[in-house]
Amino acid sequence: MIITSLLDTDLYKFTMMQVVLHQFPGAEVEYKFKCRNAGAPGLGDLAPYVSEIREEIRGLCQLRFQDAELAYLKAMRFIKSDFVDFLGIFRLNEKYVSITALPSGEIEVSIKGPWLHTILFEIPVLAIINEVYFRNTQKQPDVTEGRKRLDTKILELQAAGLGELKIADYGTRRRFGKAWHEEVLRTLIARLGTGVTGQLAGTSNVLFAMKLGLIPLGTMAHEYLQACQALGPRLRDSQVYGFESWAREYRGDLGIALSDVYGMSAFLRDFDMYFCKLFDGARHDSGDPFQWGERMLAHYAKNRVDPKTKTLIFSDALTVPRTIELYQQFRGRCQLAFGIGTNLTNDLGYEPLQIVIKMVRCNGQPVAKLSDTPSKNMCDDEKYLAYLRQVFEIA
Repeated sequence: MIITSLLDTDLYKFTMMQVVLHQFPGAEVEYKFKCRNAGAPGLGDLAPYVSEIREEIRGLCQLRFQDAELAYLKAMRFIKSDFVDFLGIFRLNEKYVSITALPSGEIEVSIKGPWLHTILFEIPVLAIINEVYFRNTQKQPDVTEGRKRLDTKILELQAAGLGELKIADYGTRRRFGKAWHEEVLRTLIARLGTGVTGQLAGTSNVLFAMKLGLIPLGTMAHEYLQACQALGPRLRDSQVYGFESWAREYRGDLGIALSDVYGMSAFLRDFDMYFCKLFDGARHDSGDPFQWGERMLAHYAKNRVDPKTKTLIFSDALTVPRTIELYQQFRGRCQLAFGIGTNLTNDLGYEPLQIVIKMVRCNGQPVAKLSDTPSKNMCDDEKYLAYLRQVFEIA
């Protein structure tokens, strides 16, 4: 079995799930799968592996949280005891997931049901699809090449003048495989170090954080702010409503705001002086990261907030060279954090799958994100997208 623990997921799934339990327990949602490089020769043809994927998901749905795992979650300062009690009786239900092979060779994956009972599917299902695909297409993986590439990354990070540059692992959903993911983390711990003087800040993966003594990292994802389009009082206020609901839950903790659900301009219009002061920083996940960083720093200064007290997190398709460039441009001007995903956990010389699972409906109505990278948009209702653009004044 690929997934053997329900902790083998990203931390922000738990932080969002806690908000859902406390504030939106009756919300109904739908997620859809997309392979962005489907149609490329030899890539994205997942239909032959549907039975294998289904079998892995069946195994996933047999898992329960173990006492040690619940104790680990409960020890986190921002996790509340009633949420841990709920997780103690929780299990994923296979009836909420459907997987269909298409004549094109692609697959259709739909996750539909109560948000509280479907939110934990996304990351393990993506990890399952990735690992099933690669263990069938690369039966003897070139781990020597993978280690060589990882060594190059480590040496680049250890260059003179980069001692304060820290990276984090954000690579669970598109990893080559679970075993390789663990080897990458163990190597980074041994070579880069952790803690105050180390260069590995932590991992988004809660299981490996617990197992390897790393700091688990994460706050909110796109689905949270997308769902607020259906859950808030009115569409134009949905982003503000999402941030206020988050603050109501965490009272200033977990204070990194996601900036690209409606594009940067719409984010800055809503992210006023109150939010600039309340939240610890913001995360970049689409569009030009250098322009984004400069706009964020200018926005903080405009709102009489010292940028040096705030954190900018970069997490969009980062490579180590790009991370170093960003570090060199922004160091000393603000706090910095970098989350590297696919390029860290799926770089063995094979083209990685660009796969996502995104929320497309909440409480029966369409929801969407309007990314600064148009290819990242995902919505099955063009009329709703047009309306969203109009409401948020997006060209």
